[in-house]
Parts: sequence; structure tokens; C-alpha cells
Amino acid sequence: MKLDILAIGVHPDDVELSCVGTLLHYIDQGKKVGLLDLTKGELGTRGNAQLRTQEAMESARLMGATVREQLDLADGFFEINKESILPIIEVIRRYRPDIVFANSNSDRHPDHGRSARLEDDACFYSGLRKIETIDKLTGQPQEAWRPKLVLHYIQDYHLVPDFVFDITPYFDRKIELIKTFRSQFYDPDSAEPDSPISGKDFLEFNAARSRDFGRPANMTFAEGFQVNRLFGVKDIFDLV
Repeated sequence: MKLDILAIGVHPDDVELSCVGTLLHYIDQGKKVGLLDLTKGELGTRGNAQLRTQEAMESARLMGATVREQLDLADGFFEINKESILPIIEVIRRYRPDIVFANSNSDRHPDHGRSARLEDDACFYSGLRKIETIDKLTGQPQEAWRPKLVLHYIQDYHLVPDFVFDITPYFDRKIELIKTFRSQFYDPDSAEPDSPISGKDFLEFNAARSRDFGRPANMTFAEGFQVNRLFGVKDIFDLV
């Protein structure tokens, strides 16, 4: 099964918070989109790994994703090493995405920036044929595959995007998918401890961020992305 886009998040809700509006657009365009969670978010203040997995799979179903997989890297304590990179390479080679969405290059949560480097490295090393991997689903050796483009979605920190993507038609659906993670976000009936993302103001912040990204580009709502390489343009009218 080949994917057009693979969206990777170190925590199960990273993709929904940061780039799911863009994914919804391409799903509606008929593109095959998959998600990969590197951890199960087991260190989160609220909920637990089992519950967050259930929420993640429900979100994937509702958005129409082709597949969602989860790895077992240690939330908070994963390292950028061979043991962390190889499982990501296996997933990249299994689904051969043309584009990978990755965590933010820098952010409030240290896992985000660290996983961004991990995901970048995995995308590069996945293209080296001398790195051998076996597909755990088929038991067959995998061929090398390198995505054509890696885009880093912006999360909590207000980083300057290299470009923004119009999600105005999908913003309401984005919010509904975020709310699928009931254990993590605003729930006035929850008896669990408060966290920096559990208040009603966090959803308001997410909407304000999307408006802020969109305004300079004459869009109502947008999501921001950064790239770690120079873009080439063959026709400047594509920028109009």
C-alpha cells in the first residue's frame, strides 16, 4: 500500500492539533494519507496510553485516513539512535510516502524538537539501500525509499512559517477531530488534573493561531509549515 502523505507525530494528538486541516483537504482530493504516532503519549498528565490509542484510532477513522500505526518509543525518553530510527524507516519503506509531515523543529515540549530531528534522519536513512530492514507485517526484506519532501508543521511556539496552507473549509472538522481526544482537552466534567492543554482557552488559542497564520495570506484559517531546504520554483505564476 503506497501513501501520498505520511503524517508523523511523537504524541497521538500532535497531527490533529497542527496539520490535520491540510490532511483533510488532500483526503477529500482522493490522496492516500496515513498517520504514525512514535509513542502512545503515556507520560501525559491526563488519560493513559490505552485510552489515547483508542482516541487516536477514532480520529483516524473520522478523518478518513488510510492507516494509522503506533510505535513503542518511550514518551519523554526516546533518543536519536539506531534503535529509534529503524522502526520509523520500516514504516516509511512499507508505505513509501511522497511527502512526510513531521513535528516542529523547536517547541515548548522537548519531545517535539527532538522527534523532528529523529524523523528527518529516518527519512534520509530510509533511502540508503545498505540499511536493511524487514517488514514486520510481511516478514519480507524492504527496498530503500526516500520521501521527496519533508514538511515540519508548527505546533505551540510561534515560529515563522515558510508557507501557510488554507484550511478555512476544514477548520470546523479540525476542531471536531481535536475533541476526539477527550482525555486531553477541555472537558468540564473531567476529574483529572489540569494541564497546559486541558483548558477551554487552549482551543481558543488553536483557533487564534490558525487565524494568525491565515491573515497575511488573505485566508481565514491556515496551518503553518517550515522546510529545512530551499524550495525551487519553475513558474512564478504558481505563486500567484
